[in-house]
Amino acid sequence: MDLVVVLVLSLSCILLLSLWRQRSGRGRLPPGPMPLPILGNILQIDTKNISKSLTNLSKVYGPVFTLYLGTRPTVVLHGYEAVKEALIDRGEVFSGRGSLPLVDRVSKGLGIILTTGSRWKVMRRFSVMTLRNFGMGKRSIEDRVQEEARCLVEELRKTKSSPCDPTFLLGCAPCNVICSIVFHNRFDYKDKDFLNLMRKLNENVQILSSPWIQVCNNFPALIDYFPGSHKTFLKNSSDLKQHFLKKIKEHQESLDMNNPRDFIDCFLIKMEEEKGNSQTEFTTEALINTVNDLFGAGTETTTSTLRYGLLLLMKHPEVTAKVQEEIDHVIGRHRSPCMQDKSSMPYTEAVLHEIQRYFDLVPTNLPHAVTCDIKFRNYFIPKGTTIITSLTSVLYDSKEFPNPKKFDPGHFLDESGKFKKSDYFMPFSTGKRICAGEGLARMELFLFLTTILQNFHLKSVVDPKDLDTTPVVNGLVSVPPTYKLCFIPV
Repeated sequence: MDLVVVLVLSLSCILLLSLWRQRSGRGRLPPGPMPLPILGNILQIDTKNISKSLTNLSKVYGPVFTLYLGTRPTVVLHGYEAVKEALIDRGEVFSGRGSLPLVDRVSKGLGIILTTGSRWKVMRRFSVMTLRNFGMGKRSIEDRVQEEARCLVEELRKTKSSPCDPTFLLGCAPCNVICSIVFHNRFDYKDKDFLNLMRKLNENVQILSSPWIQVCNNFPALIDYFPGSHKTFLKNSSDLKQHFLKKIKEHQESLDMNNPRDFIDCFLIKMEEEKGNSQTEFTTEALINTVNDLFGAGTETTTSTLRYGLLLLMKHPEVTAKVQEEIDHVIGRHRSPCMQDKSSMPYTEAVLHEIQRYFDLVPTNLPHAVTCDIKFRNYFIPKGTTIITSLTSVLYDSKEFPNPKKFDPGHFLDESGKFKKSDYFMPFSTGKRICAGEGLARMELFLFLTTILQNFHLKSVVDPKDLDTTPVVNGLVSVPPTYKLCFIPV
């Protein structure tokens, strides 16, 4: 009996402490719903559609409000003005990276995506510069993407116009582009190592988007003490890192300091240059995690957007017809599309932007954090506080994009049919932590989709009106539903 009393008293003290800690900070933080002890506001969030929950809460508490995801306060920014003010106008202060405990277990504070402070600046600067030197936005990487687009077309021809699920082939192409940049070579679509790499990357993205992982990230103790898909994620991540380490060792054995072949070579050369620097950020472990980030961010994101793009083009055959008409007029049938064509193809450019806007790939962005105490809109946000920025609220702003729930390329066209830029177009986020691979992703989307539409008509296996374009999961990232189509040669 005494033990029961002690347990009850202990639990009561924990609950009271939790309530006190939450209440003590609420006077300074932005307003928000009253949190429960320990659980916080987690029961008020639909983990299958976090973005919708945030929109509903913003109607009650305004564009800047506080949620407790567990016992930690998180400040949510909803709407273009609040997001712009934080990420652009006060970008340095909001350039920290919030915690994603499950992914943190893998990265260990290294790489590009989840690092913060000076380490993040060093790794991002090096990675962007290296990609640029290897041709991001220039000819050499464009050649690689064009080559991969031609290989993709040949694989699609092998389907012989029969119904197929394009998920696998559309995943191979962006993955092979990253392989060529990082490893200096592409792989055959039937290569066993390549297939294994693809499978683990794809499975990890599916896991990260699941409601269970959103719960794990808010209650990290679950990661250690409960079974679940997070164990598969950690195992896959470990296997991927071992694969990357093997590639790095192969590069070390054949490295030519004066003739770098790829990203790994450039990093190894930098490691050699900084050998005498005890504070260097350029280590083998950092390289493994940076390569892991490049694959994670550069493969599945582009793949998902391509899959969703084809689904929307099937759903709207009148849009597809206009794109193909523009392809015929500007490019024709006898040469590969190139990036120079894009400026002469305003409708295609508008369609690509609308696909990304409508898809809303990362609805709540990756979490940010403030790097110092800050007064923001008369509220006090302590250093280290996690910041969630709702990209959905920007991409679906009804003032900028009339009828935002309708797929309409006209959102990016002016009255004369010319392409119209929008400050609200933030699928890659914005500010200092905008996606480092934005240039490559834009290139891939344009060249892959135009090459596909140059060579094939898209035929749905059901009436286009019956196609469901609702993402299957809307957690960390949006995932397009599975579907089949026929690639009919032009």
